[in-house]
Amino acid sequence: MFEAPYPPWDFTDKKRFETVLKRWPVILTGIIDDIYRRNHDLGVSLPSRREEDKADIVEIIEEGKEIVSKVGKVKDDLARDRVLQPIPEDGEALTEVYNKELEKLAENKQNTWLTVPWLYSECYLYRLIRSFFVQTKHWKDYDPFLSQKEATFQKSSKAIYQLATTMHELEEDKETLASDPNNLKVIFKEMIQMCLWGNATDLSMLTHLSHDDIQHLQTVGRDAQAARAEYILRDDQEQVWQHLTSLAGKPDSRVDFVLDNAGFELFTDFVFADFLVTYTPYVSKVVFHPKLIPWFVSDVTPPDFKSTTKSLLSPTFFPQENTSGEAPASSASEESRQHLYEMTARSAVPMRRLRIYVCQADFWTSPYPYWNMKELAPGLHKSLEDSSLVIFKGDLNFRKLTGDVQWPASTPFETAIGPIAGSFPILSLRTNKADVIVGVDQDVADKLDKSGENWRYNGKYAVVLFQPRSA
Repeated sequence: MFEAPYPPWDFTDKKRFETVLKRWPVILTGIIDDIYRRNHDLGVSLPSRREEDKADIVEIIEEGKEIVSKVGKVKDDLARDRVLQPIPEDGEALTEVYNKELEKLAENKQNTWLTVPWLYSECYLYRLIRSFFVQTKHWKDYDPFLSQKEATFQKSSKAIYQLATTMHELEEDKETLASDPNNLKVIFKEMIQMCLWGNATDLSMLTHLSHDDIQHLQTVGRDAQAARAEYILRDDQEQVWQHLTSLAGKPDSRVDFVLDNAGFELFTDFVFADFLVTYTPYVSKVVFHPKLIPWFVSDVTPPDFKSTTKSLLSPTFFPQENTSGEAPASSASEESRQHLYEMTARSAVPMRRLRIYVCQADFWTSPYPYWNMKELAPGLHKSLEDSSLVIFKGDLNFRKLTGDVQWPASTPFETAIGPIAGSFPILSLRTNKADVIVGVDQDVADKLDKSGENWRYNGKYAVVLFQPRSA
């Protein structure tokens, strides 16, 4: 098993306050509020329900109260830096994996909320929350973050309509694009940046965004993307394009997306996948890899595919006018709405046309880095060896690729991803939201460090890192 020559990132005093004592309690409070609302609605409806249904509703409400109590205890444990408890045997995957790792941490006296390594504690938190739901009769399939994901997605309409119109224009110019690879290259780089900055909307990090904030983060115009290019600290787009064009003529070329956030970011992944298989001669199939359980608030789960498609096709999901009857800033023309419908109907509903499939693996919600995927998830590793390109989206996937350890910023990406390097072509699209960073010129990192800016985790900077398959 590979071990890095540097220790994992832990909680500094500032991060301890921001994450354990501030950000996580906000997330836990959101879960409690969500259950309270559902219980309240059920209680209000109880008198009008059929007699044979009332017993089940009362049971649902009582189970909801038990979950609230357990989540409240976690909030209290966080505040008091208590010892992490073993995850109950709940029938879900990875219980033993988490508990064995917790035993090792206890031996080193690193088993309280403020002493555990950051990556483990964050994964443990979401796996523990899952156990509260899966042990019930009525709440086992419930996603406590779904309403947040949908509410944020609704606020993304301006960027969504803009992208739909872009894809409509591509459809009209399809023959022209295909005749000149340079045209495809320009669009490809637009798509890369779209997917890179689509990660800016991360509900586990940005818990107090206004409507205007979200729209600013999701601006997809070319001028905005050009302005953002200076904030990409390492940019391997050219190498990725050269690799992609080398796939021409190969009948089984496949691109895998190891997904990050639902909502707008998943929509950008749909758009990118549509572009790759519909408008380029290089890719014949796309495979999506979601998380199997509600994860880090906004991460994609299998049900999110269906709900995203349903929302995109709905004529009422995105707001058309505000309460005063005036069109809001995000209101779209009927033409733009038609473009969105056509794109979704073509690409996201009949997925056989794009040959997009959902590939599932428990490994993505384990506490482990991806270094030892071959030993820990051999079936998944074998599948990815057949991929022409594996795109890892977002901050958490980057942290797991690099082990979330204190690598010097100038460490080559190949070194930081350990034994997985060369197993299959890897592209990491990551906006910086945690301390770990590699592949950045040391002079650039030193200059940013001296500036006093929180460049490692404020979401303003990003990296596009590519590692090819070994010869």
